[in-house]
Amino acid sequence: MTVNSQAQIYDEGAEALLNYEQFADRISLLPGERGAIEPARRVRIMWGQDMLIDALDSKYRAVICGVNDEDNSHGLIAQLVNRITTSQWSVQSVTSYARMFHESVSVHAAYDREPYVLKYDLDSVLVLALLRPKGRPHFTLDDLSRGFRTIWKMIQGRGERRPVATVSFLGARSNKLVDAEGNEPSFESVLRVMYDAGYRGDVYPSPGMWQFGEVGVFPSYPFPEALERMRSGSS
Repeated sequence: MTVNSQAQIYDEGAEALLNYEQFADRISLLPGERGAIEPARRVRIMWGQDMLIDALDSKYRAVICGVNDEDNSHGLIAQLVNRITTSQWSVQSVTSYARMFHESVSVHAAYDREPYVLKYDLDSVLVLALLRPKGRPHFTLDDLSRGFRTIWKMIQGRGERRPVATVSFLGARSNKLVDAEGNEPSFESVLRVMYDAGYRGDVYPSPGMWQFGEVGVFPSYPFPEALERMRSGSS
């Protein structure tokens, strides 16, 4: 790779002050796969961005997160309802609605397959909240798959609900995501589930992923085919 010695990022030679080795929290962003331009074929990964600020700045018409019927005070939805002053929702009413919904479906739709998707209109942004199955302290990848298939049906063809972004569901305090072994899955597994369900919006990595500075990351999913060749031992 040829380095352009004339290119500069910062004014006044600040590159010398910002050597990456000085920072424990960092990522190493690699170029995505180049090829034919095809619309609606990728999930964009928002490395380095703050989902809450982007939602409050009206970068998205809809955001996706988790919700439960017990306590949502630590989730993204709580931060949104506390800061969007034109919304009539509160953290308490968000949880109360989720509880009321669960009680209603247990009577009228007991055989429906969870998880359900609740809509919270916060005026400036629509929250599509994946409701954690009743009686369970976590989501599973299967829940995520079914939920995102429903969510994508709710978004497809609805221009007023796009652009859309989602949390990664990793590192969550209230609505933990686990795999078949009960462990938190990899980010790649989450991206694969979302992508296979049809989702083509943006996804925000969890804050804990800033600890992988020595590992190259890509700006979108699917990842380049070269990664699979490397995994199989090919060059």
